[in-house]
Amino acid sequence: MALTPIIILLFIGYIIFTIDKKKENFPVPAILTLVGIGLFYVPYFSQVEVTPNIIYHVLLPGLVFTSAYQFPIDAFKQHGGLISFLATIGIVFTVIMLGVSIFALAGLFTSLSFIGALLIATMLTPTDPVSVTAILQQSSREPQIANVLEGESLINDGTSIVLFTVILSIFLENSALSFTQIMWEFAYVSLGGSAIGFLIGWLFSQAIHLTHERDYQVMLSIVVAYGTFNVAEYMGLSGILATVSAGMMLSFEFGRLIKEKQFREALDNFWRVFEVSVLSILFLLIGLVAADYLSFNYWVLGILIFIVSIAIRSLLIISFTQFFSLWRHKIGWKSATILSWSGIKGAVSVFMILSVKEAGSGPETDLIISLTFAALLLSLVIQSIGVYPLSKKLLQ
Repeated sequence: MALTPIIILLFIGYIIFTIDKKKENFPVPAILTLVGIGLFYVPYFSQVEVTPNIIYHVLLPGLVFTSAYQFPIDAFKQHGGLISFLATIGIVFTVIMLGVSIFALAGLFTSLSFIGALLIATMLTPTDPVSVTAILQQSSREPQIANVLEGESLINDGTSIVLFTVILSIFLENSALSFTQIMWEFAYVSLGGSAIGFLIGWLFSQAIHLTHERDYQVMLSIVVAYGTFNVAEYMGLSGILATVSAGMMLSFEFGRLIKEKQFREALDNFWRVFEVSVLSILFLLIGLVAADYLSFNYWVLGILIFIVSIAIRSLLIISFTQFFSLWRHKIGWKSATILSWSGIKGAVSVFMILSVKEAGSGPETDLIISLTFAALLLSLVIQSIGVYPLSKKLLQ
């Protein structure tokens, strides 16, 4: 991708983020995505090429590291059980239930294989809190909702990619669906990636003492973010989960060993600017890429898939949080409702869609891509807009 379009997209993002002064009822992801769709019809931008590698290897590692490093460790200690459940067992339940529902609904409109339905379900499971967490923190008196949402997103980005990789290979090779194969691959790649991340994060937290220059320490954090990701991917493990683990370990060790407030401020300031810059480019690119797939004949099916995805997530979260007394005391049904609605789709889903596009073509593949993009855009727009009024109504 040429440098000039990136600079223009970054400037557009700057304007939109500047408008978002109060961080309340201004759905930045939705606005950026809609602007990106509009830019597609500008000849200069219509030829911009976005590949899975750009999103996965360039944009995602830094974003994931930023969220992991800034995520409060105390929040994970308090809600670790629920976060881990939603991002692992919850992912598996969601994919199965949503896949079966999509397969049944598709039969009313067109022909779609069951593994194709599962592939769509997998692409619609990762959540992307982005500005939603800021909206929740502003609109409610219960910050734990934002913490659970962000913690879930950090882990399920990695676990959903593991499931997606296995299901995509089955879809492309037309091989038999093996639940044992999926679960073994899921456990190996996820646990291995997390272990590598914790190890590298700890090693670099010790190496940070080799210099007292804040600028050099910030440079080292960039090495941690992208180095951990690439080492894990090279070993066939989850780069996302490795980066999450490294970021959290780094944050934990710094909080325990380093009392230098200025260093934390330097690190926070750098990654905060990085995050906003990348998010601007990312959501504009989502709109640019999606625009080419929005003209198809099954929009009603796409709308139904979006509705069912919310219903299944709500059923899963509300039923499990209210069934277990430990979680029920922390997350009431109102908070669970907000948590369900706030599961907006984003960058990881787009990476998966582009991976399907790159892997092959055909009528079913094109249908899968269009249906997933339709449900993703509806999620970005409708759920982003609805977070603030819903949270104000239920939690004030």
